[in-house]
Amino acid sequence: MMLLPSGANVRVHMAASVTDMRKGLDGLAMRVQSVLRADPFSGHLFAFRGRKANLVKILFWDGNGLCLFTKRLDQGSFIWPQVAG
Repeated sequence: MMLLPSGANVRVHMAASVTDMRKGLDGLAMRVQSVLRADPFSGHLFAFRGRKANLVKILFWDGNGLCLFTKRLDQGSFIWPQVAG
């Protein structure tokens, strides 16, 4: 059984820009390092959204390996924070 992290030390990092949803574990981990400037092996959650906003991927290191969670909505879209500019 897979358990997600909990507690005050866990952070959720959201990629503000649209992400190519064809990317898998390695591509998203590289994006975490280059765009978010974070460590994909930190145990934090890293969320990415597709262009249509109906697909989200979450990358997570569980201590043994990278996990990739995907959710696609049949109707509606994920609400994503806007970038302050």
